[in-house]
Amino acid sequence: MTTWAKIRSQFAIALGDLFDQSRPFGRLALVQVLMIMGDTLVTISLAGSLFFSISPQAAKSNVLLYLAITIAPFAVVSPLLGPLIDKGQGARRAMVVFSALGRALVCPLMALNLDSLYLFPAAFVILILSKVYGVTKSALVPEMAARETLTHGSPSSDADGAEGYAQWNAKLVLLGTVAGFVASIPGVLVLKLIGAPAVLYLDAVVFALSAVAAFRLPSMKKNAGAPVPFTPAQNRHLATLQPVAHPEVTTALMFNTLLRGIAGFFVFLIAFGLRRIHAPLFWYGLVLGMSGLGAMIGLVVMARIRRFVTEQTILVISGLLVCAAGVLAAWVDDVWIQVVLALFIGIGGSLAQPSFDALAQRHVPVEVQGRAFARFATRQQLVWVVGALLAVLIPLTLKQGDVTLAVAAGVAVLGYSLSRFALRNKALPRAVQQHRRD
Repeated sequence: MTTWAKIRSQFAIALGDLFDQSRPFGRLALVQVLMIMGDTLVTISLAGSLFFSISPQAAKSNVLLYLAITIAPFAVVSPLLGPLIDKGQGARRAMVVFSALGRALVCPLMALNLDSLYLFPAAFVILILSKVYGVTKSALVPEMAARETLTHGSPSSDADGAEGYAQWNAKLVLLGTVAGFVASIPGVLVLKLIGAPAVLYLDAVVFALSAVAAFRLPSMKKNAGAPVPFTPAQNRHLATLQPVAHPEVTTALMFNTLLRGIAGFFVFLIAFGLRRIHAPLFWYGLVLGMSGLGAMIGLVVMARIRRFVTEQTILVISGLLVCAAGVLAAWVDDVWIQVVLALFIGIGGSLAQPSFDALAQRHVPVEVQGRAFARFATRQQLVWVVGALLAVLIPLTLKQGDVTLAVAAGVAVLGYSLSRFALRNKALPRAVQQHRRD
């Protein structure tokens, strides 16, 4: 079977699950599709005014302001909203509804203020609500899996649910990626024919539909989830001090965070690198398109190879792919090779993120997954922004950027492999050793 045939097959399976609204996964998948379509339309409406329609120096200033705004929502999501996501029965569903309704109300305000400074506070609120959904969705996967088990029997997974979580995560990201492509078509047409405000009004309708879909998510009691590796008393203690205290989660978070930083670095390396060499705009579109194609290929591969290898092994594979692609791009040193590099960065990211999510969903106590995923997202976004800032502030050539990217990916793989070696040899964190003795 060809790669395209595998993509079509995997997407057909996910699409079948999407339209099976009698199942918890189908309802969550519908919410995911609508939310990602809404996020895509927001991005389309802002892209021209923030970057491509102005001078490079003004673009740099606007991008720096935008990057600062992308960090700020986590100051709200992590300490304040994270605990609310874990609070009581139905809290996670309520947060998804809140996220969708909030954005449906803010989008028209953005449409009225696209040419004023009021746009940035509105964009800030949109980003907060987007992060709220992203964090809540990650915590919802085990909850929906538990509901699926109760109502339809056990979903496809191994004994501890690992493969089930990984496959669910991959399917959701795959559906979201395709939904983003689909939404971009009417979004770009409306942008060209009518203007950015019209895109945001359309977006308000999409988010309103998302809220309706979110109302249909089943809710469960807070503790109805997968088993966790510590006793209830230990879970409470670990959750209070450090929700990511399990060593498998901590090491995987370190690796995945570095890979996210590489992705942020590459986005702006390409954006400013192509402008410096006066490359036609279609090259940037081609890079973005290949990155999306790589993500789809990676998600298809993820759903298949998880049956044979662990998430930890998949993480290492993703880093090696990005490192090798960076070395190749630096050696060839031509514009077209950046398109190939984008493909492999897309593959690497789509292999790593569902693997990390599955590890966290399995090892983090179910009752604190909302605040835990808020912390995960905060760390990953911070490093993504650091990577982006390096590419914006330091005038690197594409070749220099490729070398930097390859070295960073190699360091990530080496650090994660050494950490895994230490874990296999029982060199666990002191807190975990103490809990094991207790």
